Amino acid sequence: MMVLLVLCVFAAVFNCISASAEVCTNTFLPGAKGDQGEIGEEGDQGKLGKNGPPGLPGASGDSGLKGEVGHTGKMGPIGDKGSKGGTGLEGPSGLKGKPGTTCDCGRYRKVVGQLDVNVGKLRNAVKFVKNVILGLKETEERYYLLVKEPKRFREASMNCKLRGGTLAMPKTSNTNHLMADYVSQAGLTRVYIGVLAQSKDTNETSTYVYADSSPLQGFAGWSQEEELSSTVAPTTNSSCVELLPTGAWSHAECDATMFFICEFPKSRRRGGGGRGGTPALASS
Repeated sequence: MMVLLVLCVFAAVFNCISASAEVCTNTFLPGAKGDQGEIGEEGDQGKLGKNGPPGLPGASGDSGLKGEVGHTGKMGPIGDKGSKGGTGLEGPSGLKGKPGTTCDCGRYRKVVGQLDVNVGKLRNAVKFVKNVILGLKETEERYYLLVKEPKRFREASMNCKLRGGTLAMPKTSNTNHLMADYVSQAGLTRVYIGVLAQSKDTNETSTYVYADSSPLQGFAGWSQEEELSSTVAPTTNSSCVELLPTGAWSHAECDATMFFICEFPKSRRRGGGGRGGTPALASS
């Protein structure tokens, strides 16, 4: 009986399953394919996508047309000088000129020749006046005049200024030698020159300067004995300097009276007029 019960249950379950299969088959199986529908409207543009990889280089295009002439640029720097060019062709001969007028050139040549002779004589006369009558000595830049008037140093300095010059300042060995020969030829033993002691400094010593206040540089004509005392404080009356015929310098008393040499700059103007020309000759 138990077996019969089981069979009945099994049969009932089988029937139920079969009925369920029919229902499922009628509900989910697709039907026949329908007709094609109408094309829908165009949709909105989609979002911009990511950049793709670069493509291969394209072929070169045709050359463009020649552009217009641009504006003129700024001028560049001047170039180097070029080499000399070759000689050009000879030009054609010019037209024949008009005949000149007759000139009595012989007479003019004679006048010019006579002028040259007169100029030469005048130069010799000026040289004679300077070297013989005035007794001047000269260099390329200055005249030197020995004044044979005994005076104190200050008076001698003033006398040279009145003549348009200064006391002679031998700033080179050549000038010093010329002035020494001047003194020797005149038969003198000493003359004043434009060198004097400057005011004493804090060490109670004095340095010597020229009459134009320039320092002694490059040359000084002290003798060996005088050179030792040239920077030592001199006495009040021996702060001036005299030139000996040997060319040596020596200390001298400023109150002593002696002859002196003046110097005058040569005029740079043509003709020598004005200051700096031939020195004035007072009673010398």
